[in-house]
Amino acid sequence: QIQLVESGGGLVQPGGSLRLSCVASGFTAGYTFMHYDMCWYRQAPGKEREFVASITNVYQTTEYADSVKGRFTISRDNWKSTVYLQMDRLEPEDTAVYYCFVRGPAVWGQGTQVTVSS
Repeated sequence: QIQLVESGGGLVQPGGSLRLSCVASGFTAGYTFMHYDMCWYRQAPGKEREFVASITNVYQTTEYADSVKGRFTISRDNWKSTVYLQMDRLEPEDTAVYYCFVRGPAVWGQGTQVTVSS
């Protein structure tokens, strides 16, 4: 089955940067990573999981939540079956567990913690 493994989270000061990675594996039935749109979501303590960014499969069209527009950049490397989230100018409000998600099969990763604090 499809598996998503996130990495790159950690503790960073406000204004700092982090890059998250999500490596996908386990695709079958003739569909590979490059066939699917990929997303990042996040969930802060006591809050619901929310959409952060997405990137389509072929044309790599991106979408962002208003709260991260201009600060975060989603990208993908289809040869490495990996999706990235470059996060710049981080704010304390960005503190959350960040999850990778593949549309279609609707599979979630296990999440990686991002903490923005001085």
